[in-house]
Amino acid sequence: MPIVNQIGDIAMRQRRTARPRGERPLELGPRLKALRKGQQLTLQEVARLTGVSTSALSKIERNDLSPTLTTLQRIASGLQVELSALLGDEPSHAPTTGRRSIARAGQGDNLNNATCNNKLLCADIKDKCFTPIRTVVKARSPEDYEAWGVSDGEIFLTVLKGELVIHSRIYEPLVLYPGDSMYYDASTEHCWTSQGDVDAELIWVLGTRTA
Repeated sequence: MPIVNQIGDIAMRQRRTARPRGERPLELGPRLKALRKGQQLTLQEVARLTGVSTSALSKIERNDLSPTLTTLQRIASGLQVELSALLGDEPSHAPTTGRRSIARAGQGDNLNNATCNNKLLCADIKDKCFTPIRTVVKARSPEDYEAWGVSDGEIFLTVLKGELVIHSRIYEPLVLYPGDSMYYDASTEHCWTSQGDVDAELIWVLGTRTA
């Protein structure tokens, strides 16, 4: 058999037998508690550093609350760790120039809660300037959220399917349709809901605001 065909066969077998990254459970509670204890911080001190309430932090540590990704970013920023440290990824130590990460269709780390099914893409890169995510929005009402999202960063998104409603504390609800995109400052409380029978699906990027 030609060597090219042999390599192709090996690659096909690896794809069939490799365990998808999305199947790994994300134990946020124990990981957050370990990070907090490692820095010798109380819940009250972490609350002051992150702006996330003590009660919410306690619920996250007990796995009684599934936080939004923007909340997780605030926690990571306050603890001065990579978001990957909370999500359990093993960051790549590749050089900062010429590095890359591939996320095949269906791959990614799942972080789901009552309002959204999130799949974190290309999570193995260390020191990222932004976090790319694919999300299916399950919520149909802002009341479905225990707390609205807020972040020190900025968000870019584009809708792939369904009708996405952006709710904000300072703007009227805005409906986005497939192909529509939006960029906004995430420091104002906001949340997303789907409108209609189809769950909205989107690709979005959670970025760090530059000085």
